[in-house]
Amino acid sequence: MFVLDIMCGNVTIPDSVANIVSMVIKAFYIGIPILLIIWGMLDLGKAVVCQKEDEIKKHQKMFFRRLISAILVFFIAVAVAFVIKVLAGADVPGTQGISECIEQLVDY
Repeated sequence: MFVLDIMCGNVTIPDSVANIVSMVIKAFYIGIPILLIIWGMLDLGKAVVCQKEDEIKKHQKMFFRRLISAILVFFIAVAVAFVIKVLAGADVPGTQGISECIEQLVDY
């Protein structure tokens, strides 16, 4: 057992797993807005270049679809984290300390 491992009751989470989980979660929170900005610039740039009104509306619709899907994915991640924290805070036998383990794993 290493010093950097996370202890959750009788379970030990290795340092490498904690790093991977933390990086994936951070990539979600940082990557989605960056990708939305890049794709949005491309969609709206195409809309500006187009001369036809139909093409402009098509690219605007594509931008709003991507915006809505990015918002949904982002809030699904937030909702899952919220539900896990709420369920971990419940007084269910055998779940003591789960919220601390989840916080350590996410904030690693």
